[in-house]
Amino acid sequence: MAAAAPGALGALRAGRVRLVAACCARLGPVAWAGDPAPRRGYSSEVKTEDELRVRHLEEENRGADLKERAKMHSSEVGPFVSKIRAVINDIANLPVPTIAAIDGLALGGGLELALACDIRVAASSAKMGLVETKLAIIPGGGGTQRLPRAIGMSLAKELIFSARVLDGQEAKAVGLISHVLEQNQEGDAAYRKALDLAREFLPQGPVAMRVAKLAINQGMEVDLVTGLAIEEACYAQTISTKDRLEGLLAFKEKRPPRYKGE
Repeated sequence: MAAAAPGALGALRAGRVRLVAACCARLGPVAWAGDPAPRRGYSSEVKTEDELRVRHLEEENRGADLKERAKMHSSEVGPFVSKIRAVINDIANLPVPTIAAIDGLALGGGLELALACDIRVAASSAKMGLVETKLAIIPGGGGTQRLPRAIGMSLAKELIFSARVLDGQEAKAVGLISHVLEQNQEGDAAYRKALDLAREFLPQGPVAMRVAKLAINQGMEVDLVTGLAIEEACYAQTISTKDRLEGLLAFKEKRPPRYKGE
């Protein structure tokens, strides 16, 4: 699985889960083909790295192939799952906001990928769940850790123990996703909502967005006093940036800021 580069807007399709990774730069053209064929890598309509503000990353990845898994020797399963976990961790550690758009199935690894994102949106007809206990295994891509952090320990245990599958409305009710949409004829309602959210994020200062994500992620793992110290350290990283001065000047002149990520 390829990873979106910092300073890019990309889309990763995992089955019917798409990941939008947004940087804080102006929104340029998004070249999503939407075809069902597996696709890998980046594409963009811009020509030079300096111009590059929006990248598109798409990969067909419907999660673990159970037929393939059945053929594996027991000694192969652990390293295989470790690689999956590492890829999902890479997504979680991207230094840009990430949005998972769930327009269809997100079961097992598909939901674990979505849980690694900062924000999740889904169509009402989408189906999602950590169903591994039905196969006499447990979630191995971070699901046992990220689901309780997203919806609370008790409810996460209930969903994992039961291998229950939720639709979009149910997922919204338990706080698993932030937005639920009625599916459209194109089958990409959640993806379109994710792009709308990304457009809201893009005009903001790139350095500020990066350290805001860092402060939130690290602060949630510690006590409040330590979290406030983390916030202070992250805030300090923005003080000397050219972007901060540009933001103040743009506010004074009542114009959109022109951030460069400096």
